[in-house]
Amino acid sequence: MAETGDLLVASGVVVAYGGRRTLLGRSPGVPVLHGVDVRIGRAETVGIVGESGSGKTTLARALIGLVRPSAGAIRFEGTDITALDEAAMRPLRRRMQMIFQDPMSSLNPRHTIRRILAEPMLLHRVEPDRRAAERAAAAVSDRVGLPRAALDRYPHELSGGQRQRVGIARAVALKPDFVLADEIVSGLDVSTQAQVLRLLGELTREMGLALAFISHDLSVIRAVCDRIYVLKGGRVVEEGACDRVFDAPKDPYTRALLDAIPLPEIDPGWLARDPADAAGSP
Repeated sequence: MAETGDLLVASGVVVAYGGRRTLLGRSPGVPVLHGVDVRIGRAETVGIVGESGSGKTTLARALIGLVRPSAGAIRFEGTDITALDEAAMRPLRRRMQMIFQDPMSSLNPRHTIRRILAEPMLLHRVEPDRRAAERAAAAVSDRVGLPRAALDRYPHELSGGQRQRVGIARAVALKPDFVLADEIVSGLDVSTQAQVLRLLGELTREMGLALAFISHDLSVIRAVCDRIYVLKGGRVVEEGACDRVFDAPKDPYTRALLDAIPLPEIDPGWLARDPADAAGSP
């Protein structure tokens, strides 16, 4: 559950794409988000769910400062990040991390895993020098269940589950306050999904992280989230405690999603299983 106070608050966020300059100024473009309100408490895990085209990923990128809204505000610890230029935003980048859906596209294929983990720590001055950063890289790889041998491999030499563990390790190594996970288990088999979700849950509890979990998979959302926002056509149509929304949805769209998507895909036993019981770390 959330601690007292919100870490991140989005108010009336509008994002439009396709605007262009004209003789009369700049055309507004096509809105993708229409006045979205979202709040995420400290140490809280919030799910954002909706069908393809609902605006989930656009909202995710806006929350993390990768997309600038055309209207509204996004406040991180009270600071409106939509008003910051890149130089002013840079000190916050370490504290707001994203784990991407496709780790292959977000990991440099020409760098070893050791370098992928160490360089952000040097860039953000989390560690004082390369030797310390490489020690920290080894420690965080141990924590996420990567074998030490993986540190000297390249992304294409790892399994999909291992690459996603690298993405998680890279994010948490920077000791952030807020992590956004965008469809991070959608390409994994069910057992690997559950192992990655269990790891992410452990890390958020250990580190006191606020987590926004973006997914189209309601079974995943129910397994990991405290609260949920349901998006349709760029608008929030329902929000509330996860159990309440799943057990007694108020909006017809939410009810349709629950009826259309089978929920018992994730075996709850996987989320409680000790990794030592598994044959290995996918």
